[in-house]
Amino acid sequence: MTRRALLRGLGGTGAAALLAGCGVPPAYVEPDDRAGRDLSAGERVLAFANWPLYIDTDEDDEARRPTLEAFTRRTGISVRYTEEINDNDEFFGKISPSLMNHQETGRDLVVISDWMAARFVRLGWVQEMDRSRQPHVARHLDPLLRAPAFDRGRLHSVPWQSGITGIAYNRRKLGREIRSTRDLWADDLRGRVTLLSGLDESFALLMQGNGVDVTRWTADDFHALCEQIEGLVRRKHIRRFTGNDYIKDLSTGDVLACQAYSGDVIQLQADNPDIAFVVPEEGAELWAESLLIPNLAAHKTNAEQLIDYYYEPEVAAELAAWVNYVCPVPAAQAVLADSGDEDRAALAEDPLIFPDAAMRRRLAIARDIGPEERTEFARRWNAIVGL
Repeated sequence: MTRRALLRGLGGTGAAALLAGCGVPPAYVEPDDRAGRDLSAGERVLAFANWPLYIDTDEDDEARRPTLEAFTRRTGISVRYTEEINDNDEFFGKISPSLMNHQETGRDLVVISDWMAARFVRLGWVQEMDRSRQPHVARHLDPLLRAPAFDRGRLHSVPWQSGITGIAYNRRKLGREIRSTRDLWADDLRGRVTLLSGLDESFALLMQGNGVDVTRWTADDFHALCEQIEGLVRRKHIRRFTGNDYIKDLSTGDVLACQAYSGDVIQLQADNPDIAFVVPEEGAELWAESLLIPNLAAHKTNAEQLIDYYYEPEVAAELAAWVNYVCPVPAAQAVLADSGDEDRAALAEDPLIFPDAAMRRRLAIARDIGPEERTEFARRWNAIVGL
């Protein structure tokens, strides 16, 4: 099972959307009210909430996490690591009452998808990090990930892992190459294409296929896309909308091409070399799931230290070798290439972990959906998914 094979966010239609756009009293926290008393100097502990299957584990004992253990040996900071995040909206609902009421969440560090991180940043629910304590982040963070629209300069967030939403297809069964998003609409793929059901997961790649600059897309771009997809659904060109069950459809051959996540395809290719992944010529979406320090976290300095630790190229390489997503630390590529291990050297050459220059030129981080747009856009998109 891959990390993304677990249930993910519902496109912002749950508790998060309700708070963002349905008349809930203002929950914004002013900058001066975000920091709590930092107990890091006297309490060498840290509470870290993450998704399942998103960190390296020992092959003989899955309860052990080697990079975390090495961090504790080096720093003396014990990490209480919990795999409690299975869905962005669900986790939002779990901790939002504390954040909107100016209370501690009991967590010093969390990992959430950037479209949800955008909401946390807008609401003032996360603290700005002290980059003077994070020299490795400052030096090694991938330039492509440094300036998302929702967090200029990445002052409040740091990517844990990154990935690409592109197109996966069965090269042998299709009998041709796919190079463009427009290729999905060819007659020979009628009824054999799936798209992702989540609004935040799906819209950017499809807009890019229409030539839209997704760093500054507009409402008109969105509605034009919806009209296009509605027509394709009514003509039964699109087989269905999926979560991560596209993996099964593609593996069995029921689907020949689909929207897909780069990390999933690496796993699929291990069993079926006919599965290909393409970043279309019009571009694909680069996304991240990022580390954030919630307001009033009791161990902020410890959290900043752990974040910086994972940006050391040697540590980033260990994590990349295990999770197989796009590594946000390009310098880790040389570590894997020079490891003397054949399998790790092969990972260093995989463009789905370390995109090459040609691929990088076609990647973009999409502007997130703002709170004033979300209710309307989610309603329209979900109506299409339900057709």
